[in-house]
Amino acid sequence: MTASIDTVSDIPDIAPLPVIADGFQTVLADPPWRFTNRTGKVAPEHRRLDRYSTMDLESIKSLPVADVTASNAHLYLWVPNALLPEGLQVLQSWGFRYVSNIVWAKRRKDGGPDGRGVGFYFRNVTELILFGVKGSMRTLPPARSTVNMLETRKREHSRKPDEQYDLIESCSPGPYLELFARYTHPGWTTWGNESDDSIDPRGKKHRGYTGGEISYLPTLEPNQRMSAWLTERVARILVEEYESGSSVQQLADQSGYSIARVRTLLAKGGVKLRGRGRPRKPEDTPKVT
Repeated sequence: MTASIDTVSDIPDIAPLPVIADGFQTVLADPPWRFTNRTGKVAPEHRRLDRYSTMDLESIKSLPVADVTASNAHLYLWVPNALLPEGLQVLQSWGFRYVSNIVWAKRRKDGGPDGRGVGFYFRNVTELILFGVKGSMRTLPPARSTVNMLETRKREHSRKPDEQYDLIESCSPGPYLELFARYTHPGWTTWGNESDDSIDPRGKKHRGYTGGEISYLPTLEPNQRMSAWLTERVARILVEEYESGSSVQQLADQSGYSIARVRTLLAKGGVKLRGRGRPRKPEDTPKVT
């Protein structure tokens, strides 16, 4: 059962892409890739699923992305594992050269791989973002300490993790354009037939696919730096545990982090640390005379 993209176009009318002076410097795109197999029943547009309409490869490639981007720009292109060659074609057609990729590792709440995905040969627990460059533009300084992996829990069908925006904004400059958007996002120009807030996306939410935090903490070397988006996520987890009654020492023991790192992360999370030691009993409080 081979994955491929249908080559027959049936999207006659496509809204023009947004245009700004000097062009967008960063583009995020999650094209509605079209799969074909023997039955067609796994295709997102199949009437049994009715998740979203799809586009053929040539229609995706023909979008004039090169015309609305700056002479120096970055592209973050989502592509299914089975359609990697097609993704590279799209990237090139849009005027970008492939440089690297980012892996989305789909996790359960306990941090293990979420094996509820589908696949033609393996059960996929990852998706790829192809990173392309147009012209000559390095990533921003925070990217030097940003790993090329997102580890989050899944949400409704086809919805990508919101953490992608923090990662992209810390690594690439604006103005930002999202193509095939299904939700609006502050600070971004969106283009897509479901991107208006008044439209309810056709992708349905399923039980157990509600997203949320992963309950485990990443292992870090003593002097390892964390990117801004990872720091924020880890800080939220530690703050929640601290406010539930855990001490700084307990958090350090459970996470394997130094006490200094735990204190720093709690401070970033806006926590006012409790005093050290056990609280005094009322009878121990000195009387004022």
